Amino acid sequence: MANENRHRIAILGCVGVPARYGGFETLADNLARFHADTNRPEALSIYCSRPAYPDQPEVFGKAKLRYSRFRANGASSVVYDAATLRDAIRCGTDVALMLGVSGAVALPVLARQGTRIITHVDGLEWRRGKWSRPARAFLRWSEGLAVRHSDAVIADSSAIADHLRHDYGVEAEVIAYGGDHASAAPQPPSAAPPDLPEGYALALCRIEPENNVDMILAAFTDAAKPLVFVGNWGDNAYGRALKARFRNVPHLQLLDSIYAPGPLFALRQGASAYIHGHSAGGTNPALVEMMHIGHPIFAFDCVFNRLATQDAARYFTDTASLVAALSTPMTAEQGTALQRIAQRDYTWAKVGAQYFDLFDRLAAR
Repeated sequence: MANENRHRIAILGCVGVPARYGGFETLADNLARFHADTNRPEALSIYCSRPAYPDQPEVFGKAKLRYSRFRANGASSVVYDAATLRDAIRCGTDVALMLGVSGAVALPVLARQGTRIITHVDGLEWRRGKWSRPARAFLRWSEGLAVRHSDAVIADSSAIADHLRHDYGVEAEVIAYGGDHASAAPQPPSAAPPDLPEGYALALCRIEPENNVDMILAAFTDAAKPLVFVGNWGDNAYGRALKARFRNVPHLQLLDSIYAPGPLFALRQGASAYIHGHSAGGTNPALVEMMHIGHPIFAFDCVFNRLATQDAARYFTDTASLVAALSTPMTAEQGTALQRIAQRDYTWAKVGAQYFDLFDRLAAR
């Protein structure tokens, strides 16, 4: 491509790269890898939270890393997102991708100086039970600002796009997540955590009410089935209470969050099935990652999970229905069907091409 097409692209709104936290970080990480692996011509920058990266590397792949002193999560995310967006505009960015709506309060007042802004609205954050009523009201207001004041909006699920069309009259770009990185064996290989129960099912998520953690733990307790559940148990009162309640159930193993690729890969590969309790949000990254592994999946019955798995999983709505579902395990062929869906629809090659096509279209306006 010609040099005049070397557009300046900035990604902001995540903790940073390399990914160590959640779905947005994994998205930024893999967009940077796609950019480098395909030798894209754009000048790519990614904003990172300095407290999370004390070593502060200057580049990741071919992307330049820029650091903010603010933390990227919690209430400070509003300042973090707004400050990094302001800096991206000052640096002459052609297209800024905002991951999440926290910084949308700045959109009506910032002088953009030609910068095009894309907002990834994430899931319906204002529906999440972990937020207080004032926080949910703020997030709903921020969602409206983001949709009305962005040059383009991304939804990771057609159900989210339907909501944006119905509530705001806006047509969103629907781009899901890739998950094929989860099926790539790290080198050198690593072992899974020791003493895992034989034939265990795996659950892996942030320990929050809308992920139905209590429902899953109660079902496996009642069914007397082995479960390994990985999450940030100590980060909130909900998680601490559940860990205290279920920690002595013999066939349950509650592990703290695991981010290292080697042990995480071994843990996923060794599972007999995956249990997905998320009820809010769109196409969940953890779900499409596990679809690539090829295990049977039991998912909470909501429109987002049915769309992501294309009705090929087994679904539950409460403790009793999960116990009933576990009594007749899914077959290996059902896991293979989910894997085929993932290999067709949820790869970083496909997702990366969609993002950079959108960047180029906006930059060329």
